[in-house]
Amino acid sequence: MEERLFNTIYGRNLVGELKNIVQRPYLVVTMEDLWEKFRGEFDEDAHVHFVKTLEYDEIMRELEELGEFEAVIGLGGGQAVDYAKMAAWKTHRPLYQVPTSIATNAVFGHRAGIRFDSSVRYVGYVEPVAVYIDFDVIQKGPKALNRSGVCDVLCYHNAVYDWKYAWDRGKCESQWPYDESLAARSMEVYDRIVEAMDDIYELNEKGIRVLTEGLRWGGGAFHNAGWNPRHIEGTDHFLFYTLEYMTKKKFIHGQPVCLGIFTGSLMQDNDAEGMLRLIHRAGVDIRPEAMGITWEDVFAALKYEKEFLEKDGKWFTVANDFVVTDEFCERVKAMILEVYGEWPEK
Repeated sequence: MEERLFNTIYGRNLVGELKNIVQRPYLVVTMEDLWEKFRGEFDEDAHVHFVKTLEYDEIMRELEELGEFEAVIGLGGGQAVDYAKMAAWKTHRPLYQVPTSIATNAVFGHRAGIRFDSSVRYVGYVEPVAVYIDFDVIQKGPKALNRSGVCDVLCYHNAVYDWKYAWDRGKCESQWPYDESLAARSMEVYDRIVEAMDDIYELNEKGIRVLTEGLRWGGGAFHNAGWNPRHIEGTDHFLFYTLEYMTKKKFIHGQPVCLGIFTGSLMQDNDAEGMLRLIHRAGVDIRPEAMGITWEDVFAALKYEKEFLEKDGKWFTVANDFVVTDEFCERVKAMILEVYGEWPEK
């Protein structure tokens, strides 16, 4: 696999330089709360759009109403950078991305994770001129949010297992035959994240670089492998998609994905206890209350996951064979509470 990855620049005081290099007039795609922090870095007449939706039809309608612009700047987390991709793709304008967190690999992917009636589809294609990783911006951001970015690399643990599992049972898609070397490459990237976990937790410059490079590799891996997602995503993300569909709630990406890493590992009988402790060490809270949901929501999603995946056309994983019982759900809860403790009463 040729590893062509996005041009990525590390440094400090990078945001204020954007107005000196982008084509004018430019569009800044961001979130309303973020704009109050960064508006002083841009020209007063900058076009600004605050992201309110990731539904495809709504995005297309909004883009028709945004007026003319010559460049797109994505400033924010996953929602802002994905919306910015769609704006650049739709208008054929150059894209400059500035993630304010490293909570997902979204900024490094060619496609955008857009919703069609609350169901995730990865659509579009765009390569940014550059992705700017500003150490000051990341370090001043919410630590829990940035630490949660480990989810988009730790998930390789599940994805590689699911790929081999499907292949051994003749359930793997014909266009994605199991590739031992590609699976091994995913685990090399995974190992680097595990080795640097203490630095990632501290969010020092080394930790930010290592995590970002892991996300950078994973973001490009889908396209670089010929649109093959098998080595980078499986049961881990599928629980997240199910939860999002059932609750209609917007999550901090890393929390439900890390929950899916643990529950998927438990379904796989694949070092679930070790993964749970690694997630806890990373500083990602996967208790339902931390996500604004209940244990009943989690149990319902686990039980519905198989049906949802089949209806949604997702690739075959251990979740397609696994029978989720009440006993399994209680085991999930008991193991999580053993490591994290009970959610404190208010």
